[in-house]
Amino acid sequence: MTTVTPTAATSSKAGRPPAAARSRRRSSAHRRSTPLTIAMLAVLAYFLLPLCWLLIASTKSTQDLFNSFGLWFSHAPQLLSNVRATFTQDDGVFGRWLLNTVLYAGVSAAGAALLAAAAGYGFAKYRFRGHGAAFNLVLGAIMIPTTALAIPTYLLFAKAGLVNTPWAVILPSLVSPFGLYLMRIYAEDAVPDSIVEAARMDGAGEVRIFCTIALRLLAPGLVTVVLFTLVATWNNYFLPLIMLNDPNLYPITVGLSSWAAQAQNGGAGASSDMLALVVTGSLISVVPLVLAFLLLQRYWQSGLATGGVKQ
Repeated sequence: MTTVTPTAATSSKAGRPPAAARSRRRSSAHRRSTPLTIAMLAVLAYFLLPLCWLLIASTKSTQDLFNSFGLWFSHAPQLLSNVRATFTQDDGVFGRWLLNTVLYAGVSAAGAALLAAAAGYGFAKYRFRGHGAAFNLVLGAIMIPTTALAIPTYLLFAKAGLVNTPWAVILPSLVSPFGLYLMRIYAEDAVPDSIVEAARMDGAGEVRIFCTIALRLLAPGLVTVVLFTLVATWNNYFLPLIMLNDPNLYPITVGLSSWAAQAQNGGAGASSDMLALVVTGSLISVVPLVLAFLLLQRYWQSGLATGGVKQ
């Protein structure tokens, strides 16, 4: 009697699902991914359409803004002339507003990142009385909207004589409860306890350990906090509005709002193309933030991902 042993090819074919089953599986996966793709495209359009409209509207005059299709260019694009008029309007005050915004956002972002790194490192690596209560207080501060603190902050700064100065915008922006929370979570994994203990055994002080070792390891998290604080301070409107009275100290948000009010009310010094200048100024104010994200996005992504998984 002859016995037939299945060959490797026959066994491998037997282990594979039929072609019809594989086809049905691929079609089922395709049907499941189609709604997700549509949702992703809808979200992408939600974020990109306003930016596209802003870019197109910056090439138009005030008359063309109302007489032409919003998502297409006018017959005579005038982006360069709008940019030139924006920087020359009111003796070039827009340039001063832009520099003020860079100063407020840059100093606030750097200071908030350093303070958040120091506090987050302290919460992650040290245990002291009231450790949990203090950190819970920080978490509670995240839930408080900044607008609710604007009036008390104004009263405190008025007592200190800091109203209508750059410090009235910079100092409140240095406090970032969310940045502290993020740096605490990040420092727990990014700074190994073994490295800290080795540095202590070598005679390094706590400040030296933080400045020479911890800060380098916390660099991606620092970039993340810098970007969050930079965007928040750059787009801040309510705090500078109540703190500053001098137009030469305005950031872009408050300055463009004053131009928009002039264009709407037709006040003194309002030109016929003031609304076009507001739109062009809004486009110019977006460019530095886009560049910052493009240059720092890889550090930002790694700062968000690290610390999310326990080793």
